[in-house]
Amino acid sequence: MDFSKIKSEKLKVKNDTFTVFTMAILQRWLRNVDVYSFSPFTFHFKRVAIFSFSLFTFHFASAQQLQNYIQEAEKNNPEIQAYELRYNIAEEKIHEADWIPNTEFSAGYFVSEPETRTGAQRARFSARQMLPWFGTITARENYASSMADTEYVDIVIAKRKLALSVSQSYYKLYAIKVKQKVLEENIQLLKTYEKLALTSVEVGKASAVDVLRLQIRQNELLQEKEVLDAAYVGEQTAFNKLLHRDRTTAVPILEEFVLPNEDILYAEDALALNPELLKYDKLYESVAQSEALNLAERNPMIGFGLDYIPVSERPDMNFSDNGKDIFMPMVSVSIPIFNKSYDSKSKQNELRQLEITSQKESRLDVLETAFAKAISQRTQARIIYATQEKNLKQARDAEEILIKNYETGTIDFNDVLDIQELQLKFQINQINAITTYYAQSAVVNYLITQ
Repeated sequence: MDFSKIKSEKLKVKNDTFTVFTMAILQRWLRNVDVYSFSPFTFHFKRVAIFSFSLFTFHFASAQQLQNYIQEAEKNNPEIQAYELRYNIAEEKIHEADWIPNTEFSAGYFVSEPETRTGAQRARFSARQMLPWFGTITARENYASSMADTEYVDIVIAKRKLALSVSQSYYKLYAIKVKQKVLEENIQLLKTYEKLALTSVEVGKASAVDVLRLQIRQNELLQEKEVLDAAYVGEQTAFNKLLHRDRTTAVPILEEFVLPNEDILYAEDALALNPELLKYDKLYESVAQSEALNLAERNPMIGFGLDYIPVSERPDMNFSDNGKDIFMPMVSVSIPIFNKSYDSKSKQNELRQLEITSQKESRLDVLETAFAKAISQRTQARIIYATQEKNLKQARDAEEILIKNYETGTIDFNDVLDIQELQLKFQINQINAITTYYAQSAVVNYLITQ
């Protein structure tokens, strides 16, 4: 067998194997900070662009593809649609808040007509309208608006979580696909070694056992590849369901993921604008608006009314007011003198704000822990990747030494299998490191606004 030809085939397979780790792609990060608009009464989230997770995705060649997947998921996902409907309902409650008590109309007929100086009263017709104290309706609308803002934050959180799930599933598909490619290349490399072993058997430099060992190793890699095929189908189904589409839809995945040259440094208060924390701010604001409404509703209500009483003329009498109908305008005031419910509501609102403050602090601790873990795991992934890069280089050097030994007439195929297995292990570790890096970067991007 032509040794130079075998060597060139082996090198070609090796070069193709490491293409995914050596191709340089854009090393820029997309930074984007959403702008918020404040007003004296409420934080108008409806004027703010949603925290689209794609804005925080690394600006690599795959960024546009992943962004398209995220946008499709946001558009089609039923859970997001349900949150948007809840927000629409909350917005409609703002219009519902603009109301006053029902106007009262009453009518009565005197069965026994009371006789007065100007004549007998035949019936009574009344109209009453109670009006809330000044500013009560505005307070009610502000409270409804603050509740709508809270619902809007839920949409933001749901979209960010959905984008995180889509991104992580995408990276899992990438890992499976690249591992499949690496296994296939190693299988082809083992076939090359098998041919080399067969040639060595013919000249007495190797035994049939060496050939069988190479074939057994090929079978093991084929098994691993088939397992990955099944795993890919399952993950593809999960990915497609996040986008609410048919589970068998093909998912194109790029294979040129490499680690960026350096990581972004984040400010200490990077978590401050996380929507999960902003939600507590909006809940706190809604309680403040609830208390403002409570104070407005404990004010008196003013009522205006009019009574009309038709009067019959007195017969056989002639005077100026004979039979003159009665019109009686009225003003009334409703005062909650003995109602302690308003004091109770004020106390409840105070306790509720303390509860929300504690919940926010607790959630901040959770997010800070998750952030620290994500940064740590991302750093670990970079270290692992660099170590495996060194190991791969040394394994290649060892492989070259074995090949040169073959030129001198000796080769140990047990050593060949050991080196091949090590190289595959290092390659898989590199793929796992890249996947971990990007998966944890997705977590970091979910947690912060940059």
